Amino acid sequence: MEDGGIQLPSGYRLALYETIDSTNSEALRLASRGEPGGLWIRAARQEAGKGRVGREWVSSSGNLYASLLIRPHVPLTTALQLSLLAGVAAYDALASLASGAGREIDLRLKWPNDILLGTAKLGGILLESTTTSNSASSAIIIGTGINLAQSPGELSRPAASLAGAGVTATAEQAFAALAWTTAEWIALWREGEGFATVRSAWLDRAQPIGNAISVKLGGDLLSGTFLGIDETGALRLSLTTGEERRITAGDVAIGAGA
Repeated sequence: MEDGGIQLPSGYRLALYETIDSTNSEALRLASRGEPGGLWIRAARQEAGKGRVGREWVSSSGNLYASLLIRPHVPLTTALQLSLLAGVAAYDALASLASGAGREIDLRLKWPNDILLGTAKLGGILLESTTTSNSASSAIIIGTGINLAQSPGELSRPAASLAGAGVTATAEQAFAALAWTTAEWIALWREGEGFATVRSAWLDRAQPIGNAISVKLGGDLLSGTFLGIDETGALRLSLTTGEERRITAGDVAIGAGA
């Protein structure tokens, strides 16, 4: 473990690893040992990267793998807003890298935690906590993985890389951009008081309202129209029957019946 030597916003530190099982797993271990928070964990390579609902996050060389450990004094339901915040921060970091390279790329956010390039997955967010109750969260881990140099093959859905869009960025450059945009948005979030600003920013960066989407809930597949997210961050889905459903958890795909 070492300090990466990158200038970070005030109040944040970095633990840098060459190889680790998972940056989120390390953050959880450190949280259990009393780490006070404000700590980024980044690795050049993960041997057991974690995705949502127990999936593996394929960790190809040259991509970004980073987790932020923080201790906001909010209930878990409020802390869950950080998943959307992290998407906005990642979008802004990637947009700044593309702008610096003189490129325009088709970035968008997909609920609840994906960063897309067109309709292909460019990155994802994994939010974990050391508590499962709705009392003040003891520690929140925001894990971010972004395909910079290459995208994994043999996935069930299309994946993309930043390099494939003509933007070359090292993991160090991407992390520096992400660390600053994340700090800016956490400051605006103000432990939930500023979530309306985060929600508006997320909607501005998401797929257009009215797009066809499908949501997998256990063994059920719901198809309908994307209506955005509500004041809590839940997905609003208009079913083909005209009924509106509020979705708090599920796998979303673009296109009806995808």
